[in-house]
Amino acid sequence: MKTLEINFDGLVGPTHHYAGLATGDLASEKNAHRISHPKAAALQGLQKMKLLLDLKIPQALLPPQERPALHILRNLGFSGTDVEVLTKASKVAPAICSAIYSASSMWAANAATVSPSVDSKDKRVHFTPANLVTHFHRAIEAKDNYQLFKTIFADERYFVVHFPLFSHSSFADEGAANHNRLCSEYGELGYQIFVYGRDAVHAGGLLSYRYPQRQSLEGSEAIARLHQLQDHQYLFVKQNLEAIEQGVFHNDVISVMNKNVFLYHESAFENTDNFIKQLKTKISYPIYCLGVSLQELSVQDAVSSYLFNSQLISIDKDSMALIAPIEAQENKAAHQVLRRLLQEDNPIQTIHFVDCRESMLNGGGPACLRLRVVLTDKERNAIHPQVFLNEALYHRLVKWVERHYRDELAEKDLLDPHFLQECHTALDELTRILKLGSFYNFQKI
Repeated sequence: MKTLEINFDGLVGPTHHYAGLATGDLASEKNAHRISHPKAAALQGLQKMKLLLDLKIPQALLPPQERPALHILRNLGFSGTDVEVLTKASKVAPAICSAIYSASSMWAANAATVSPSVDSKDKRVHFTPANLVTHFHRAIEAKDNYQLFKTIFADERYFVVHFPLFSHSSFADEGAANHNRLCSEYGELGYQIFVYGRDAVHAGGLLSYRYPQRQSLEGSEAIARLHQLQDHQYLFVKQNLEAIEQGVFHNDVISVMNKNVFLYHESAFENTDNFIKQLKTKISYPIYCLGVSLQELSVQDAVSSYLFNSQLISIDKDSMALIAPIEAQENKAAHQVLRRLLQEDNPIQTIHFVDCRESMLNGGGPACLRLRVVLTDKERNAIHPQVFLNEALYHRLVKWVERHYRDELAEKDLLDPHFLQECHTALDELTRILKLGSFYNFQKI
C-alpha cells in the first residue's frame, strides 16, 4: 500500500492585514499597522502550492475561516446589525475588532497536530485541532478548525478528529508547529517529537520572561495519549527559552524534520547535544542530524531569514528538497548555510526559493503555511476530494482571488461595510468551488 505525505496549505483569506497581534513574533510586532496586500498574499500562497504540484508532491488546501468573526463580537455583548456590531466594537474595543478580522488561520501548521495511522494503536489517522489559547485572535480558530477537519476527514473508518484540548494555559497547544516525526519511510512506524516551552504545573519562571512559551508539556502529553501512539515511539523535548526571547515562538522557526533528516540550530533546545544523542540511541535506522552552529548562523539571522521554516520534502526515495523563503537567499549567513548543505553528503539535493513576503511580514514562512498529513491510498481516497489541488483548480482559484481580493488593505478599511460584503461574497463562491455546501455561519442565516 502506497503511503505519501500530503501538504495541506492554508489559503490566505481576504482580510489579511497587519495588526501586530502575536506577542513574541518579531515580524508581526515590527510590521504592525502597515498596509497589507491580500491579493498578493493569496497569490503567493497559491504559487507555492503550485510549485509542489509541479514537483509531483501531493498538494491540498484548507479554506480560510470566516472573517470577520461577528459571532465573537456578539458573544462579547455587541448587538445590532452586522454593520452596527462592527461600528460599536471599533469605537470601544478596536483591538478586539482587529482580532476578529485576523486571517491567521492561513498558517495551517498551527491548525492541528496529526499522527498517521501506522503510529496509532487503532490504526487510524488522528487529528487534534490546536486550542491556541495564548492569543485571542488565534484561540477563536479552534472550534472552526475542528468543524473543518470533521468535514474534510469525515470517514470515521480512517480518521479520528479530537476536540481541541481543554481551553486553559495549562494545556496550551499550538499544533504541528511544535511537532515533528522521524521515520525511514512514511508508511513505516515513526518516532514523534513533541517540543514544548514550559511545564504548566511547574511554571519554571514563566512570568520572568518577556515572550510567552506557547506550548505546554501537559498539552503535548495529552495529545500523545489521545492519538494512541505506540509505546516508546515518542519523546518530549524542551525549547531553549533564550531562543524564545529572541523570536523563536514556535519550534518550526528553528528546526525541521522529514523522514530520516533533521535540520536544526544548536540553540533550538534546552540541551541540544543531549537530545541528539537520545535520538540516535532510540532510533534503529540511520538518521542525518544536520546541525547549524551559533557561530555559523545567529538566532537573529535564523529568525529574520526563516531558514528553518523551509519545507523539507521528499522528491524521490533518495533525495529531498528545501522550499525556502527568498529571505534565506538574501541573508548572507543563511545562504551560506544552505550552500554548505548542498555540498555535504545528505539527501538534500535542491533548494527552491519562494516569495511569500506578505506572509513573512506577519511572521509566517513556507512551513507555517502548511500542515503535513501522512496518508495511505485508502485514506487519501476517503477525503473530501475537492480540496486536492490540480492544474484546473489552481487556475480557478487564481481567478477567484483576482476577482474578489483587494490589492491593498489598511486597518481603517476593516470598518468599510462594503468590505464585509466583499468577504462574504468571496467565501460563498469558494464553498461552491470546493463543494463544501453551506459551511460558513453567514450562509446558514
